Amino acid sequence: MPARLKTLALGTLLISAAWLTPAIALDEQQKKEMGEFIREYLIDNPEIMLEVQSALEAKQQAQRLQMAGQAVAANHDAIFASDADVVLGNPDGDVTVVEFFDYNCGYCKNALNDMESILQADPNVRFVLKEFPILGPDSLAAHRVANAVRLLAPEKYGEFHRTLLSATGLATEASAMDVATSLGLKEAAVRKSMEENPNDSIVREAYRLATSLGVTGTPTYIVGDEALFGAVGKDAIEEKVANVRACGKSNC
Repeated sequence: MPARLKTLALGTLLISAAWLTPAIALDEQQKKEMGEFIREYLIDNPEIMLEVQSALEAKQQAQRLQMAGQAVAANHDAIFASDADVVLGNPDGDVTVVEFFDYNCGYCKNALNDMESILQADPNVRFVLKEFPILGPDSLAAHRVANAVRLLAPEKYGEFHRTLLSATGLATEASAMDVATSLGLKEAAVRKSMEENPNDSIVREAYRLATSLGVTGTPTYIVGDEALFGAVGKDAIEEKVANVRACGKSNC
């Protein structure tokens, strides 16, 4: 049977079935014939399955974005104004970009240039770094050192962040400590801060926020009322920043 006729026949069959009430259900032979017909049609037209998959992914992404938007509204201060986060760029900027990152995330390393380009091109962006160590014990340890740097010498955190994130190889407590001491901090002071001011509560809060936002990886950005999942690139981030300025939302 030609594909066009099969399409018409399948549509007629399904519509007819939809009108049947439970009292006039298909008998076993009719069910078998319908199943065989649908199977044959899908085998002859497998591209339909790709369309179904695309529609499912689009629906799931829309649901994820809706959930994230609701979570942004419910956790606004924790996301944009936490005392535990470091702000780069203009601390009084008119638009805030928040980035969840891990020092061992390869995509975060590549996205470092996106942050730099945005900050260089736009003096009114406030860029919040939200430490989100999810890639194992070495990441946790590196972020503990980072937190000590934030507490001891916040003015040096930006350079620490850029240096450690752009380094090749695994970020560990040792490599993070090397960066910290290269910036003039004393290892003994860093270790004392790590012991007296562990970042456990900060990490737990980052995980809580990530769960509510639907964040499953790094980097993830929050701009306005929207979460941007993955290394979306500077153009996408700058577009959202422009929209927030224009209408107060990430999508005007």
